[in-house]
Amino acid sequence: MNRREEIMLAAEKSFTMFGYKATTMDQVAKIANVGKGTIYTFFSTKEELFHSIVWEMVKEMKEVSEQGIVAGASFQENVHARIMQLLKFRETHQLFIKLIEEEKELRTPAVGEALEKIEKEILRYIASKIDKGIANGELKQCNSELIAYLLFKMYVALVVDWNKTHEKQLTEKQITDILNDTIFSSLYV
Repeated sequence: MNRREEIMLAAEKSFTMFGYKATTMDQVAKIANVGKGTIYTFFSTKEELFHSIVWEMVKEMKEVSEQGIVAGASFQENVHARIMQLLKFRETHQLFIKLIEEEKELRTPAVGEALEKIEKEILRYIASKIDKGIANGELKQCNSELIAYLLFKMYVALVVDWNKTHEKQLTEKQITDILNDTIFSSLYV
């Protein structure tokens, strides 16, 4: 691991423990066991360091999502698997959890912007899979950006938000059936 990676790992630990707002470059330097000046040779500001970490987290999310695909499965089955992987990542990745908490509690502008960028990247990723499905003749021609948005928001609503207002969690089969009967049924050729 090179010095830049060590600094990023230390910063991720600090942002995870203290949140964006409370993390200082001094804390990062202490965790990384380097002088603060060493951090500035790689990152000019805390914001730049934070954005580098967020971008790495987005890349990790995509990698995790790709692990959910099943060779030979239908477009719908693979989209479902990918989005479920993204949501599991969101619910288990400690930095992601901390960012969501900080946004809810403190409304830190940098965190809000980072979460917006993450969502936009997720939507671009899903739209790219829809575009691929269209190109392969699996799906009707459609507005992939809009469908990606609808799919992602429906998954978030059914997987994450449903539990906040209902006693019983939906099963994956129930979620799949709901989406089959609504969005997916309108997409197939």
